[in-house]
Parts: sequence; C-alpha cells; structure tokens
Amino acid sequence: MPARPDQPLTLPNGTILKNRLGKSAMSESLGTVDNRMTDALPRLYARWAAGGTGLLITGNVMVDRRHLGEPNNVALEDDRDLPLLREWARAGSADGTQLWMQLNHPGRQVIRFLDPDPVAPSAVPFREDMQAMFGTPRALTEAEIEDIIARFANAARLAQQAGFGGAQIHGAHGYLVSQFLSPLTNRRTDRWGGPLENRMRFVVETYRAMRAATGDGFALSIKLNSADFQRGGFTEEESMQVAQTLAGLGMDLIEISGGTYEAPEMSGGAVRTSTREREAYFLRYAQDIRARIPHTPLMVTGGFRTATAMREALASGATDVVGLARPLVTEPDLSKHVLAGGDVRSTVAPISTGIRRIDEMAMMEVSWYARQLHRMGAGKEPSKQPRGIWSLLAVFGEMASRGFRTRRLRARG
Repeated sequence: MPARPDQPLTLPNGTILKNRLGKSAMSESLGTVDNRMTDALPRLYARWAAGGTGLLITGNVMVDRRHLGEPNNVALEDDRDLPLLREWARAGSADGTQLWMQLNHPGRQVIRFLDPDPVAPSAVPFREDMQAMFGTPRALTEAEIEDIIARFANAARLAQQAGFGGAQIHGAHGYLVSQFLSPLTNRRTDRWGGPLENRMRFVVETYRAMRAATGDGFALSIKLNSADFQRGGFTEEESMQVAQTLAGLGMDLIEISGGTYEAPEMSGGAVRTSTREREAYFLRYAQDIRARIPHTPLMVTGGFRTATAMREALASGATDVVGLARPLVTEPDLSKHVLAGGDVRSTVAPISTGIRRIDEMAMMEVSWYARQLHRMGAGKEPSKQPRGIWSLLAVFGEMASRGFRTRRLRARG
C-alpha cells in the first residue's frame, strides 16, 4: 500500500515516527556568545512541535567549541547546560514528536573572522574568489581525527542523557564529514584518504563510536550529500556506496541532500527550473538508491512546496519521510494542514533584491530565514514580508559583532 503523510514509520531500532513529515536541520545560531544554551531554543522547538511535524532535527550543534560553523552555535562538550538541554528536549518532544540533535564539525568551512586557522582532512583552500572569506585549513593529525570522533560520540551521549530521541551526523553541505568523503578536499595518503573505503572511514568510525556510546535504543541518522556537484568531487555512485555501508551497519535514517558552500545546491539558488518545478530536488537519487538499501528509511529534503508533491513522493516509495525546512519557517503549522488532507501550497518563494549577484548568493535567502528563527525563538510569529538585502546586511552585522565577541572571549580565556 502506498505510504501517506499521516502514516507512522517504525525505524530499524524500533523508534516510531508518528507521521512521515520531518523538519530538516537549519542553523539557528541561538546560543550564547560563548556557545551555551539559551531558552530561545526550547521556545522555538515548542512552536514546531505544536505544528504537527513528526520528526524535528535541530540545527547543527558543534562538537568542539574551538571550531564553530557560525557565531552563537551551541557547542556540546559537557553536561554544564544539562537543565536547559532537557528543557529543549522536552519542548521539542511534545505530543509524541521525535526530536533529534544534529551534530557537526565545520572543518575548513568557517568564516575567517571567526576562525582564521581552521582544520580539515587536508590543507586545501577554497576557490580563489572565496579565499578572502575562508582561511586555508591545516591538515588534521591522526590524534586529532580520533579526538573529533570521540567528541561526536560524547555529544550523542549527552543528547541522549538530556532526553533527545536521536542524533544526526551532518555529513553534507561541505562540512568536515563531507570534506573527508570528497577527493577534492581529502588528499590524504594515510588510512583516512585515497580510495573511497579510506575516505569513508571517518564517518564509519564516527557512527560506530556514537552507537557504542548510546546503544540501539537511540536513533542515529546521517544527512548525506547525493553529490558535491563539483568536477572531481564526491559522486552519486560514491554516495550510494557510503549509504549502503552505513545502512549495513544499522543506520536508522538517511537524509539526502547535496552541495557545498562552493556549489550550494542545498540553498535552491543553483537549482534548474525543471528541478524546481518538480519540487523534490533529490528524489531521482532516492529512487536509484532505494534498490540498493530497500530496508533503510530515507528522508528527501529540498524543494517540497505542495501537499500534492509530498503525497506523490511518499506514494512512489522513493522516500519514507518528506523533509521540510523553509516551509516550516514561514508556516510552522504547515504539517497540520498537510496531514488534514488539504490542497496545501507553501508560501515559500525566491527572495529577490533585483541585484543579480546578490540574488545568486546562498547567504542572501538564508539570512532572511535565520531572522525568522530568531523571531520564533523570541515567542513571535515569523514575518510574512521578505526584506532580502536588508536581512542580509542585518545578519552580516550580527555575525560580525558576535564573531568579534567570540574571538575576544577566546583571547581572554
């Protein structure tokens, strides 16, 4: 029988999602300047839990506060914030909702003013036109690689202790796990680089360490690039081999996405018109991989805007969960309307400033949605009027201020 949005889904470890709609991770940047919890996060996730979505995945929680994706990320290294973490878990798990914590390390993908000396599998700089914004990384040592793996496991253990139902490895969008997988950014000649078997070793060992730290009752997921969309990079065939390996090890859910900061397919800005019209950007890849991993649930994220497309994607069998991000920012109750069976269409649309170069930047639209997360974290409803370039300027100003304060705190400490 074809799957429907309102049907529950039982994952390999026994975890039950109450329906087939999932909120994909979006970086909230709602932590403190020194990367600790705030009460804005429980407030935001209580709003989403009330909206009916079966699975909520947090924005990237960093496993090492020395290496952040953005200013005001939450970094999880110890139990000092356990009371607020428990409140976050309680708020986001209301009414049978599953709340999972996405765990991340940025590797080289961190703005220079926040971390001028980033680390990565290899010392590969960004392309020339991005080097003013991103510093050239230092290659990780073997001991540092082992330490990062242990940090992922420790953060997963703490998330479980706080009451989260699962954790997700951010293995997409050009962050550290993705950097290990791609031959463009991983040029190592030791056991962590070279052939795909070695390049996937980091994510395999990270998964094993997280599973050992949490047990089978805690759901583990990965957000995986279908491809890097760069010549000589991580390919769809390689992605499928990684997915097969992780499925064989017991991964509970694989979320499919794609792109990096240098080729931002995940932003929607570089997506072809034909792909945008069929809504689900990565559904074809999901259809191809389904034959290889028929028993591991898949979540496809990117482009869904209508209830009709969501129902068709589930009915096709190519995906088990419809991943939503921006539609749940503009309309936190969207899932309720989809589950009720209505002819629902998201209000999400491209935001234009009229300046082509700015409109093509992934950060322009991301900045507007980031400000809406902050509004909901403050107990307000999201704005209905996109302000394009003004939101971008405001976010850049906030990031610069927060980044400066973060670096000043580090210099003192």
